[in-house]
Amino acid sequence: MATVSEQLRLAREQQQLDVYQVAEITKIKTDHIRALESGTYDIFPAPVYIRGFTRTYATMLKLDVARLLADLDAELSRDERFRDHPPLTNTPRSPLDYVMLQLSRMNWRVALGLVGGLVVIVGVVIAVRSRSHTPADPLKDLGPGVYQPRQEKKGETLPLPATPAKR
Repeated sequence: MATVSEQLRLAREQQQLDVYQVAEITKIKTDHIRALESGTYDIFPAPVYIRGFTRTYATMLKLDVARLLADLDAELSRDERFRDHPPLTNTPRSPLDYVMLQLSRMNWRVALGLVGGLVVIVGVVIAVRSRSHTPADPLKDLGPGVYQPRQEKKGETLPLPATPAKR
């Protein structure tokens, strides 16, 4: 089976295109096209560039892009430099980084459904408990002399307002 670089080079030669024409059409530098066709991926700063340029190049040549990228991934996985994605910064990862990564992977529709269901269940439990709970009299345990209820007198009336003096 031909490597990805051989497949690209053969397809370009079958269409009778030179590297400069491909560079003009795809807007990829000629050095990058030569590197893709020779399989020397060391000039690319990251595997994402290799995949992106290969996708663009294969699309222009009307090749099976999905199959070609699968072959490229298989080739890149053999080389240890391209197996793992390089870190973007030199700082060590913290637990917060791990939590944020997991949150970014979460299906929010499912998560919001679960949280909504949990809120409804908690609301129902609180409503049931509040209906069955009778509030206790806060003054029933006070000793004598501390609290004396007001003795209402029967027939007690409010005082009448004073009438203004006549002059």
